[in-house]
Amino acid sequence: MLPYWFLFVIPAFGALNERTTYRGNATHKSFIGVILLLSVMIGLRFEVGGDWDAYLRYLDRSRYLSFFEVLTQGDPGYILVNWLATRTVDTIWFVNLVCGLFFSVGLVAFAKAQPRPWLALLVAIPYLVIVVAMGYSRQAVAIGFAMLGLVALTRDRSNIKFVIWVALAATFHKTALLLVPIAALSAARGRVWTACWIGVSTVLLYYLFLEDSVDRLIYGYIEREYNSQGAAIRVTMNALPAIIFLLARRRFYLSYNERRLWTNIAFLALAFIGFLIVSPSSTVVDRMALYFIPLQIFVLSRLPDAFPEKESNIGLIGVSVILYSAAIQFVWLNFAANSHAWLPYQFYPLLGE
Repeated sequence: MLPYWFLFVIPAFGALNERTTYRGNATHKSFIGVILLLSVMIGLRFEVGGDWDAYLRYLDRSRYLSFFEVLTQGDPGYILVNWLATRTVDTIWFVNLVCGLFFSVGLVAFAKAQPRPWLALLVAIPYLVIVVAMGYSRQAVAIGFAMLGLVALTRDRSNIKFVIWVALAATFHKTALLLVPIAALSAARGRVWTACWIGVSTVLLYYLFLEDSVDRLIYGYIEREYNSQGAAIRVTMNALPAIIFLLARRRFYLSYNERRLWTNIAFLALAFIGFLIVSPSSTVVDRMALYFIPLQIFVLSRLPDAFPEKESNIGLIGVSVILYSAAIQFVWLNFAANSHAWLPYQFYPLLGE
């Protein structure tokens, strides 16, 4: 477990010593080191994660595809990375390293867009990094690209960039397409025009990525009634910051567009409670709720500034966020039903064949 706690301690130390800033943190060279560290630990893990064998089958299947066949697969971005691996080093670590890099760039970009980037990174470590990025490679990349899209939507106020990033995310995990309407819901101006072109984009992307897979997804998740242990806990982990934000959103230092965006995301996160109750498969709800984990990062990392304390860098609320995140990591590593697939952490160059 020590490697996982090593990942936790680094941003925790940074969070305890950082001061808030709303001017951005793009000049922090230390975040390049964070990207490299995360990419290496995610990418060079060995037999870590519940879907490890499934990803080995992806690699083996890609070996027999032509380049044009790769482009017609359900998740062409991920298959392309595997295809390149089979024609170069021919090992899974190449695939995982590329996926780890894509995810890490998205996570760090999103964290740097927050007033307290180290605290934002820390909130992401226990579940988004350790469980998702080290267990669900395709969806982790999709979430990473989605976070880049959220940065473009808030910082650049660009719906087009957001849709492009989500489309790229869909090449790794097609379910990311369900995020596209968020841009239309959050538009402050030209809502009719925005809704029209985003609606057209959604339909086009649906036919490109999702149409051929709908029947298989319905059968695989809903008709067979697949269920995930702990789905209710993970949905609740999104619901808690959603409630906090909705009750205290005026205390968050946000522009009108940002407040509208995160209000919509918070309501959608709460809606997953209802989805979980009525859905015959908790697995499909669980997997879709992963795309709303950035809400946890956004809200929890901003709490010290929403409820400021005098003469303190981070204050009691910030320390509470650190302890809360530490508790999540401790409980998951020690008591989660499937944590054994992540333990012990093994490093490919030392233990791989």
